Amino acid sequence: MSAHAHAVPVDYAALDDHALVTLVRAGHREAFRHIMQRCNQRLYRVARAVIGEDSEAEDVLQESYMRAYDKLDSFRGDSTLLTWLTSIVLNEARGRLRKRHTMVGLEQVDAAPDDTHQIVQFPSKFGSEDPAAAAARMQIRHLLEDAIDELPRAFRTVYMMREVEECSVEETASLLTIKPETVKTRLHRARRLLRTSLQGSLAGTMGEVFPFMGQRCARVADAVMARLEAEQST
Repeated sequence: MSAHAHAVPVDYAALDDHALVTLVRAGHREAFRHIMQRCNQRLYRVARAVIGEDSEAEDVLQESYMRAYDKLDSFRGDSTLLTWLTSIVLNEARGRLRKRHTMVGLEQVDAAPDDTHQIVQFPSKFGSEDPAAAAARMQIRHLLEDAIDELPRAFRTVYMMREVEECSVEETASLLTIKPETVKTRLHRARRLLRTSLQGSLAGTMGEVFPFMGQRCARVADAVMARLEAEQST
């Protein structure tokens, strides 16, 4: 093969995970960057759910990627690459918790009181929004993030994996080494706790819902005044 052929750039984005792994093993380090870009969102959320803090979650991610790069030869494709990397992140995050001696007693957490309520499901897709709606959505997101942060770690991790990352019950149970029924129970209780927390957070802002100010208010007022003037002159 000519030297020119070797210079042809690789279209990493068009390759599947297994092809990227093959390239990394062959010495194409840039392929690993694309693996990280594909997996960053879920892995950060999982690390963040376990650790409960932004900067350390990023540290967990970095260390996990270093471990994954070093042991990439052990990836056999029995699971997806994302699942394999998630397992490494969970191990790294749990190891840090053990060092901090702050592990929550999971038996105590699972024995927490329960009820049958469900959290309100906010829409996840939004069309074009005016600035007031965009600001309100941002406020809701921050309220949700704060409420999720307050969940017990065991519930928070399950909630992030199931509701945010949409992992299956089976994958979540396998990665966390718990029973599928435990996944369902923790998710249900996480929803209950979030509902309670959000009700308290939102109670003080109920008077501010559906804001009708600024340009929208002026636009409607101007239109009404114009119609009134038109009627008066007829």
